[in-house]
Amino acid sequence: MKQKIEELRRWLNYHNRKYYIDNAPEVSDYEFDQRMHELQRLEAEHPEYDDPNSPSRRVGSDLTTEFRTVEHRYPMLSLGNTYSIEELHEFFDRVEREVGKVEYVCELKFDGTAISLTYHNGRLTRAVTRGDGRSGDDVTTNVRTIRTIPLELTGENVAPLFEIRGEIFMPYASFDRLNAEREQAGDQLFANPRNAAAGTLKQQNSAVVAHRGLDCTLYQMVGEGVTAHSHWESLEMARAWGFKISREACVCHSAAEVDEFIAYWDEARHKLPFPTDGVVIKVNDYQAQQQLGFTSKVPRWAVAYKFKAEQALTRLESVAFQVGRTGAITPVANLSPVLLAGTTVKRATLHNAEQIAQLDIRLGDMVYVEKGGEIIPKITGIELSERKSDSEPFQYITHCPECGTELTRYEGEAKHYCPNQSHCPPQIVGRIIHFIRRKAMDIDGLGDETVELLYENGLVRDVADLYDLRAPQLAVLPRLGEKSAENIIKSIKRSKSVPFARVLFALGIRFVGETTAKYLAAHFGTLDAIMNATVEQLIEAEEVGDKIARSIAEFFADDANRTIIERLRVAGVQFEAEARELHSDLLAGKNVVISGKFLRHSRDELKELIELHGGKNLAAVSANVDYLVAGENMGPAKLQKATKLGIKMLTEEEFEALIASAPAPAKAEQAAQPTPEPAHTQSAMPIQGELF
Repeated sequence: MKQKIEELRRWLNYHNRKYYIDNAPEVSDYEFDQRMHELQRLEAEHPEYDDPNSPSRRVGSDLTTEFRTVEHRYPMLSLGNTYSIEELHEFFDRVEREVGKVEYVCELKFDGTAISLTYHNGRLTRAVTRGDGRSGDDVTTNVRTIRTIPLELTGENVAPLFEIRGEIFMPYASFDRLNAEREQAGDQLFANPRNAAAGTLKQQNSAVVAHRGLDCTLYQMVGEGVTAHSHWESLEMARAWGFKISREACVCHSAAEVDEFIAYWDEARHKLPFPTDGVVIKVNDYQAQQQLGFTSKVPRWAVAYKFKAEQALTRLESVAFQVGRTGAITPVANLSPVLLAGTTVKRATLHNAEQIAQLDIRLGDMVYVEKGGEIIPKITGIELSERKSDSEPFQYITHCPECGTELTRYEGEAKHYCPNQSHCPPQIVGRIIHFIRRKAMDIDGLGDETVELLYENGLVRDVADLYDLRAPQLAVLPRLGEKSAENIIKSIKRSKSVPFARVLFALGIRFVGETTAKYLAAHFGTLDAIMNATVEQLIEAEEVGDKIARSIAEFFADDANRTIIERLRVAGVQFEAEARELHSDLLAGKNVVISGKFLRHSRDELKELIELHGGKNLAAVSANVDYLVAGENMGPAKLQKATKLGIKMLTEEEFEALIASAPAPAKAEQAAQPTPEPAHTQSAMPIQGELF
């Protein structure tokens, strides 16, 4: 029976490739489906022959999975962008000055979400999102449902272990079908295919992912073990192994040929069945790539040319006003539907009263709309020749559209605000949604719609109410059920162990973002200390200025906020920072400033190292700074001031050497040695990480 199951898997994998990769199907859909059903039946009868890479996994499952965060073996760096042909030619000039005349590979820039796939002995073993470039979410179960991603490779000389990067995207046909289904179900529509692809990839139910029709194109192999000498050679190698490689890509031998490629696709892209927002240009030869190298964030041998945003002319029907969690009022234009960049646009942002006045936008005007960065529609101008003779200047609202409170405008800010934070429904719901976010309290199962449902049903009126919820209250709500309710309650309980810095961020204090919350937690140690601090004392914390300090003081002066905090305290939420175990006291009493861009560390990582060795991070250069860790493109004013004050400056390498000289803590010396990485065959292909 094992042999029969393996034969069916080989047959299905072969015909899956012929249909989805080669575009040359050899059997009918009916025959394919019959073999798939047979395999599913045999696998159900013989679970001992289970295989995570079986083609039957393409349909997904109803099992709920949580995404683990895993570190990339090779970083997925960003890519430099340009919207100008002149700037692109400056890139060519620099490349050829440094390495001579070269070939370039031009590829369409797919508008989706980046993915890194790992193959071991020809089998897909892991799929990880880009994340922050150094680590991402393990979405392997969902990726196995995408039929254009091979589960097992074919062909000759397949590398034993390598990664291949690409873009998961949603074709327009899948996007239109999905939004039609959501509209019929009364669900919120996706704004564009990019958002739909990203949201689908993070679905907890892989059967949902399988249904939505994602696609994937691969464009870069990284790591050791792949015997290619050029980017184009590696693409052809990947194609032979069964990967879907863009058929629109080509080798260009001159800047003029690159210009022709861009000019052609700037027009032809509108006929493509998938979203694209530019062209990626890469130096083809790997040796030349190695010579050009990287900056701290981007490769110097590649660049993305972004197509200019499309414009459309349509009528402004009305203006609605949205209220955010901080009370900020955002005007939104309701438009006559118009096709723009592959999607139908019905709404556009108007930002604030100043922009409306500056453009002199009036109801009934014919307005020009474009997508900023191909994502968010915005009004960029008026066709005055179409304006009606009886039109009148637009009158901005004076009171909150939700609660009727008179709006206010803070000094130095363009937006209007509703100050009724305790009783304005959108602000309350917005603060709860912010509180449950992943980077805040990380409460799974409570999406935006569920929070709104809880509010509408009177189950929550503030974030503290979340900790009073019980599973039976949730199970009876639409789209939930007993299992979902239990999972939500478990996640709420888990959130009680979220570190203090994230709790502080989750409270939603105006101007207090993730980084500021971290500095406040480190400086004061407890929430009580922050609550009782004066504005002057708050300013002593890193990166806290007068505006932030006053916002914090105002937040804690509000009795309603203090009541919520006391209830959170009773619930068991963390209001104290855990004592950090230092790696050493090498930098004890030392003040350090980080400036510029770095090759091997992010600025946050360097700051973390400084703190772990007893040092203190400062934002500005002054006489009490002991070290300035200087990267590329450091501001000239900082450099001049540091030189004048005689501050010791360290390169990234010198800082690493300084840290390495610290005596290792006893626990680290006793710890078990990490498992060594598997050996790899040396390759002509350079090790590189990127997001293209």
